[in-house]
Amino acid sequence: MPYAVKLHREVAKTPAGMPPKLRSSIIRALRTLQMDPFQHRSGTDIIRLKGTRGRQDLFRLRIGDYRAVYAVEGNVVYVTDMFHRGKGY
Repeated sequence: MPYAVKLHREVAKTPAGMPPKLRSSIIRALRTLQMDPFQHRSGTDIIRLKGTRGRQDLFRLRIGDYRAVYAVEGNVVYVTDMFHRGKGY
């Protein structure tokens, strides 16, 4: 079942100022969420974030030194935040 990936307005601005090679790896990683946004598999590092019980389940996708935080509702993956790993959660 394919999922649609939607980026928050601020997240969509993040890759714009990056070098082309990094930008393409981020886009490629986000496209992997279309297949299955829940399972950790080769080429993707996905984990469910702890401390979100009682609220919407959030997941983290590791993309090199960057992290994308997202939620899944139905067939849509909403990427709500993207940041460098040094900035933390």
